[in-house]
Amino acid sequence: MTGETLSPAQATFGAGCFWGVEAAFRKVPGVIDTAAGYMGGWVKNPRYEQVCTGETGHAEVVQVSYDPAQVRFQDLLDVFWSIHDPTQLNRQGPDIGPNYRSVIFYHDQEQAKIARQAKDDLAVSGRFGFGKIVTIIQPAGDFWRAEEYHQRYLERQGRECGCGT
Repeated sequence: MTGETLSPAQATFGAGCFWGVEAAFRKVPGVIDTAAGYMGGWVKNPRYEQVCTGETGHAEVVQVSYDPAQVRFQDLLDVFWSIHDPTQLNRQGPDIGPNYRSVIFYHDQEQAKIARQAKDDLAVSGRFGFGKIVTIIQPAGDFWRAEEYHQRYLERQGRECGCGT
């Protein structure tokens, strides 16, 4: 992409355990930084153990800081759809619970519009068979950064994301 230099933008995605999600987005050219964390709940400054109970309302998410002159939000959505199964309600693979839900937290109305259109397009594409796309699209709220041992977890373990990218 070419054009004027824009300020970094934010995108926030939940697609199961944040370790693989973070590793996948870190590979995308134009992504400046990522952070594993929690969003969508009602408890302030939740800890991992609390979120895992499913009683805080939070999803495990990755907040992506990106340069919109180098990568479009739509491109980030393409990665999001490719690394998880958006037809699984409150789970991804062996990880079960509302904290593992498929969710897009939008940061402005343009992201909301693009995300809704992408979800609608995916639903009629047949890519996931006849399964209903259960991905939730909602406004971003407070982002609570996860504990440091969750940041770049797979990278520090010398492992790939194993999530289709």
